[in-house]
Amino acid sequence: MAINKGQLFVDNDVFIDYAFEEVMFRWDHVERKVYVRFYGEDEKSSPVRQDSGLFNQAILSGEQITQQQYEEGRRVSE
Repeated sequence: MAINKGQLFVDNDVFIDYAFEEVMFRWDHVERKVYVRFYGEDEKSSPVRQDSGLFNQAILSGEQITQQQYEEGRRVSE
């Protein structure tokens, strides 16, 4: 189900899991930047563009998760 960016993204850090592509995203509402973490890997140190196709697919089809779930990461499916 799509995640409504609106006020949620203005007021909060948002964590999104997009299992179809085995990737998670973190929206930092203070920096207004998006960070990516692929399953089985650490978060990339450089932010990704907000108009990234993968990030926008995650918003449309991904699932909002908790910060703890994001930090724990997910394993790559076999």
